[in-house]
Amino acid sequence: MKFKRKIFVLMGGRSKEHEISLISGKEVVRNLDPQKYEILPVIISRDSGTWKLASRENLLVSENPLDLKGTNKELQVRDSINIPSLNSVESIEDKPIVFIAMHGPYGEDGTVQGMLELAGLKYTGSGVLASALGMDKLMFRRVLEKENIPIPKYVSIKKGQKIPNLTKLIGKYPYFVKPHNQGSSVGSSIARNKKELEKSIKNAFKYSDLILIDEYLKGREITCALLGNENPNALPLIEIVPKSGVFFDYKSKYYDGGADEIIPARINKKLTKEIQRISIDVHNKLGCKGFSRVDFIIKNNKYPIVLETNTIPGLTPMSLLPKAAKAAGISYKNLIEKIIEYAEK
Repeated sequence: MKFKRKIFVLMGGRSKEHEISLISGKEVVRNLDPQKYEILPVIISRDSGTWKLASRENLLVSENPLDLKGTNKELQVRDSINIPSLNSVESIEDKPIVFIAMHGPYGEDGTVQGMLELAGLKYTGSGVLASALGMDKLMFRRVLEKENIPIPKYVSIKKGQKIPNLTKLIGKYPYFVKPHNQGSSVGSSIARNKKELEKSIKNAFKYSDLILIDEYLKGREITCALLGNENPNALPLIEIVPKSGVFFDYKSKYYDGGADEIIPARINKKLTKEIQRISIDVHNKLGCKGFSRVDFIIKNNKYPIVLETNTIPGLTPMSLLPKAAKAAGISYKNLIEKIIEYAEK
C-alpha cells in the first residue's frame, strides 16, 4: 500500500477574514493530490473557536463562504466532527504537515504558529516572530524604519488618545486610516476632511485599540509575491487598478469586477527590479518562510513605498499570489506543492 503523507488544512478562525480563509482553504484542499496525500480539512468556527474535522469530498460541495458574510451562520459541512486538537487525530509515527490557510488575527499573527511549535508539528509559511511582525503594522513599520526601507509618513493613535496635529506630522488631507492588526483592508478608509477623519477613526477603532493614520500616497499600486525560505524568488509584479472603490478594499479584492489586475505591471524594468529587490529584502529582514507578498504604492510613479506585507497571502481563485505564480508558469497545484516543500525544509 502506497504511503500517503497527512496534510491538515486549517481554515476559518476568529477573524474578520473568516470567509476568505474558508475560500482559501477549500481551494488548497481542491488542489492537493488525493493520490499523494491524506487530506484532512479542519474548519475553525468564527465565534466559539471550535475545531471541526471534515472530509475532502463534503467540504468541496459545501456552500460558498462569501454567502455567510454579514450573518451569524457557520459553514455547514456534512458529517464533520468536533475535535479537541490535531493531536487527537494524528499518530506519533506519522507526523503530518499543517497547511495554514488562515488570514488575520488568530491565524496569520503567530498564534496558531506558536501552538503548532508546541505540538512539534511542521507547518507552512512563516514562524511565530515573522508572522507577528507581518500582522502588526506598527511593529512592521518600525522594523522597516530601522532598516531604511521606504514607508509612508504615519502616526499611531491608541483609543482615547488625543489626535495630534496631523498636518504638521504627515501633511495635509487626505489621510488613510486603518487598524494596526487587520488584513484584507478591514476597517480601512480614506479621510478627505475633518468629518470623514472622525468617521474613519471611529470605524478603525471597531477592530483594534491601536490605529494608524498615513499620508495618502497617490500612484500605481503594485504587489510583489515571493516564493522560498531564505533569499526567495520574486514573481512577476501585479499592478492593481481598483474599479469598485477608490482603493483596493475588501470588495475590490474578493468580488468579481472589483479591480483590474495587470500582469506584468506597466512599469519599466529598472523599477520592476527595484521593487523585487525591496520585496526580497523585506521577506529576509522579517525572517519570512515559504511565501509572502509585499504591497507598494509608487509615489509620483517614481518611488516605491512599502505599505505592508502578507505572510499568508490569499489563496482563493481571485487572489494575487496564485495569479503571479501562473504568470511565472507555476500552476495552482504546483504552487501548493512548492509551499509544502518549503515547510518540509
